[in-house]
Amino acid sequence: MTGYTMLRNGGAGNGGQTCMLRWSNRIRLTWLSFTLFVILVFFPLIAHYYLTTLDEADEAGKRIFGPRVGNELCEVKHVLDLCRIRESVSEELLQLEAKRQELNSEIAKLNLKIEACKKSIENAKQDLLQLKNVISQTEHSYKELMAQNQPKLSLPIRLLPEKDDAGFPPPKATRGCRLHNCFDYSRCPLTSGFPVYVYDSDQFVFGSYLDPLVKQAFQATARANVYVTENADIACLYVILVGEMQEPVVLRPAELEKQLYSLPHWRTDGHNHVIINLSRKSDTQNLLYNISTGRAMVAQSTFYAVQYRPGFDLVISPLVHAMSEPNFMEIPPQVPVKRKYLFTFQGEKIESLRSSLQEARSFEEEMEGDPPADYDDRIIATLKAVQDSKLDQVLVEFTCKNQPKPSLPTEWALCGEREDRLELLKLSTFALIITPGDPRLVISSGCATRLFEALEVGAVPVVLGEQVQLPYQDMLQWNEAALVVPKPRVTEVHFLLRSLSDSDLLAMRRQGRFLWETYFSTADSIFNTVLAMIRTRIQIPAAPIREEAAAEIPHRSGKAAGTDPNMADNGDLDLGPVETEPPYASPRYLRNFTLTVTDFYRSWNCAPGPFHLFPHTPFDPVLPSEAKFLGSGTGFRPIGGGAGGSGKEFQAALGGNVPREQFTVVMLTYEREEVLMNSLERLNGLPYLNKVVVVWNSPKLPSEDLLWPDIGVPIMVVRTEKNSLNNRFLPWNEIETEAILSIDDDAHLRHDEIMFGFRVWREARDRIVGFPGRYHAWDIPHQSWLYNSNYSCELSMVLTGAAFFHKYYAYLYSYVMPQAIRDMVDEYINCEDIAMNFLVSHITRKPPIKVTSRWTFRCPGCPQALSHDDSHFHERHKCINFFVKVYGYMPLLYTQFRVDSVLFKTRLPHDKTKCFKFI
Repeated sequence: MTGYTMLRNGGAGNGGQTCMLRWSNRIRLTWLSFTLFVILVFFPLIAHYYLTTLDEADEAGKRIFGPRVGNELCEVKHVLDLCRIRESVSEELLQLEAKRQELNSEIAKLNLKIEACKKSIENAKQDLLQLKNVISQTEHSYKELMAQNQPKLSLPIRLLPEKDDAGFPPPKATRGCRLHNCFDYSRCPLTSGFPVYVYDSDQFVFGSYLDPLVKQAFQATARANVYVTENADIACLYVILVGEMQEPVVLRPAELEKQLYSLPHWRTDGHNHVIINLSRKSDTQNLLYNISTGRAMVAQSTFYAVQYRPGFDLVISPLVHAMSEPNFMEIPPQVPVKRKYLFTFQGEKIESLRSSLQEARSFEEEMEGDPPADYDDRIIATLKAVQDSKLDQVLVEFTCKNQPKPSLPTEWALCGEREDRLELLKLSTFALIITPGDPRLVISSGCATRLFEALEVGAVPVVLGEQVQLPYQDMLQWNEAALVVPKPRVTEVHFLLRSLSDSDLLAMRRQGRFLWETYFSTADSIFNTVLAMIRTRIQIPAAPIREEAAAEIPHRSGKAAGTDPNMADNGDLDLGPVETEPPYASPRYLRNFTLTVTDFYRSWNCAPGPFHLFPHTPFDPVLPSEAKFLGSGTGFRPIGGGAGGSGKEFQAALGGNVPREQFTVVMLTYEREEVLMNSLERLNGLPYLNKVVVVWNSPKLPSEDLLWPDIGVPIMVVRTEKNSLNNRFLPWNEIETEAILSIDDDAHLRHDEIMFGFRVWREARDRIVGFPGRYHAWDIPHQSWLYNSNYSCELSMVLTGAAFFHKYYAYLYSYVMPQAIRDMVDEYINCEDIAMNFLVSHITRKPPIKVTSRWTFRCPGCPQALSHDDSHFHERHKCINFFVKVYGYMPLLYTQFRVDSVLFKTRLPHDKTKCFKFI
């Protein structure tokens, strides 16, 4: 109890003490707060009052805080020091400011002097660079002249013989006539140009007997020939047409011979004359068989051995149809390679008495060693056995269902009409041609007609009889287009035909198509081939193919071209030395007088391509400057190995086998002056540019007040005769470089892209090198070709709206490519770029080359072109299918190859060698 009470009391005592402490603390805080309040409030008031009272005192010496006059403040010792320092610093600052202004004035003067020096240095550098270029160009010209080490020769004076040609020694017999003893070379100097005089057949009696179609076709082609002259006194060759005669007119040999010897320029023996006997039927009369032709050459389709003079007379193709160009829509395609029949033959033999007696001999007598006179019975038996074996589907008929065509004795007569024979040949892989059984018959019109029809529809000819003289055999290599098999090997023919691969068959069919188009198809091709044969034999160069004369449109220039930052900015892409030399042309072609000797067979047996000059074409052209197509690799132009580029860095030389070269821009435009001016301005400062040829495709001339930009190179504005996209590829005489950059007026390309494309083209001069790629595709449901412009890793065409190509192809496109293609381009106002791709791929058998990843090249904001029309793609589909019909196959080739600069992908140090790679 006591403990509990104490606990309670003790607890109460402790609580009282706590309350006292709390009360004491509150009093202290109150006093502290009051004290602070008094100090903070009353002390400032008292101080303010005291200070105010002191400032109001009368005694000046007691004024401490009030304002003072003069330098009273500096009387304080430590304040005086500070004042002196301030005044010293102020004075120094004023002096420094004056010096700073003086220095700024001097710096400005020095900057002006520096700028003037920089300009002087730049001008001096430009002058030095120009002097170096002049020195370099002079040294280069000097080295070229020293390398030639011979003066340029002027053309020799032409010596013409007397009119009667007295003293020309005759051969012992006209049967032994050859060029060396029956041809007067003095009338045909190398520089004569091969003038040809064509007699007017209507002025002679036999002219009225000629077939009107043959005569009309011959006269038309003679008038258009580049070699034909009306001046008979300077002629190298004289041509007279004597056949084919009309039926039933028969001209006696003695009468025809008399008329030939009465020709004005016959000169007793007819030397340098060519007598042409064109045949249209398989039984054409051999008018000249019993006629003494003297020293005149004979060109016809039927020859007997006693009549034919090898190396002098000419076996020519029959004139089956005289149209100006073949109807390509009727010619079957060259693919598929294998057709329904392995081989076919239709014919019926009309035998002579002698042939019948020889045919009666038994095989036993032949095997005893007596040589057979005719193998036709063995041929018939062998071919029938192959047909009966049914190993392959063949068709052989030795009896005509209808009356056979007239033919010579021992010759296999043609069966049916020409249309029926062509339909059968279109189903034949090979076409058998059995030569006449009479060995005296070297060639007949019937055999030549069979050969013509086989080549026309793509049936590979198989000629049984090696003794036959095929047309132009001494110039053409027939083994590339036909099989010539001796008759004793008739049992091996089936094996031989089965052993040929598809690639060999297609190559022979393509070569046969080329020979047919070039030498057989029309009256133009036959007449030009006859002249080309003789001209090549006597080693006279062909006449240069003509260039398109440019009719320049006068225009005012002088407007300073602006610099497009998009054009000038090449990023890190350094594509080599910038061309600073003035425009210069590619070297001219100077091998006209040696080409005939060095490229004899190659030029006659190849389709027009980069390795020959096709003197056999209808225009018989030799290019004046473009023949040196691929440099020293083809032998067209001697070039020093690596001169100026070998072993040098990419930036230090243009490189390649042609160290000095430029290109020409050909720009097609039509009444888009603003777009054209912008495109021309973008070419300002473009390296390696020789000139710009603007093809003005509109009949309306440019505005008279239009001021053309000055881009540092000549701008030639060419007026065209009509609005045609084919004008883009005309070989204008103003184009003096081998390289052509064909570009649309709305194409938007940077300088580095153009330079890179030019470098790539120099490595592949026979290809089209460009930027936008396209491809063709086979439409399975419609069984036709389609044109496709979708983005793809594979391409087969490069649009010529922005592409490099060789001027050589401009000649081929304008003068050699079938006219039907150019007509379709004019009809649709479309497809000229597809036509050029077809042409180059057909000749080179190579696809084009695409450079960079660019797929389009149109400038932003330009007016829409023809390609934006809805019918544009439909027309291009039609063009591709039509071009395939003309060529007979699809020449375009696919490629996944693209060329990019390594600088697009990799950043290299500036001190390292830069190059480009193929991706």
